Amino acid sequence: MEIVSTNIAKPTTIFWNGKEINTGIYKNPVNEPILLGSQGVQDDEIADRKVHGGEFKACYIFSADHYNYWKSLYPNLEWNWGMFGENLTVSSLNEKELHIGDIYKIGKTLVQVTQPREPCFKFGVKFNNQNVLNQFIDYGYSGTYVRILEEGYVKTGDKIELVEKAKNSISIFQLFSLLFSKDKNKDHIKLIIDNSALPKKKRDKLKTYLN
Repeated sequence: MEIVSTNIAKPTTIFWNGKEINTGIYKNPVNEPILLGSQGVQDDEIADRKVHGGEFKACYIFSADHYNYWKSLYPNLEWNWGMFGENLTVSSLNEKELHIGDIYKIGKTLVQVTQPREPCFKFGVKFNNQNVLNQFIDYGYSGTYVRILEEGYVKTGDKIELVEKAKNSISIFQLFSLLFSKDKNKDHIKLIIDNSALPKKKRDKLKTYLN
């Protein structure tokens, strides 16, 4: 895997249900290295810290390999890297091979895979179609959030190298499916309810399905 683009956002105002709302989903490529901090990417807009940023969502990574699929569905949009609100656009990222708790080295940083991205209405606003949320869920390739174990700068061209593989875990692809499926896979839940790379609040919610 390799970084093909580093992306950050300036505050953008959108209109939703008659209200003005700020968002950081409108990210654009930058030419200089970006700093991955423990609570977020430096100089990147985070409008709602209840659902973005923080330890378990410090940086969002999305695969460049998925762009052609989405371009075919939305050919009239103005496409550029960062279109999905990702901080890092990465080649050869496969959510079926990324497991909750995996640790990777990226540039000067050390990061840990935490959870998939769950789409919200702002994603629909950007794509001019709220149906894109269900399309994104059905497609199944969500990208991944990471937490930053060692802060540092990353830049285009940096390799992403596996340092430590998580034991007894499930993939980002499997967790994304688990979060949105009506019939929860209890074996998958059992594998991650004690995995500290996943936020406790999310683990506790999944644990209720075991009762």
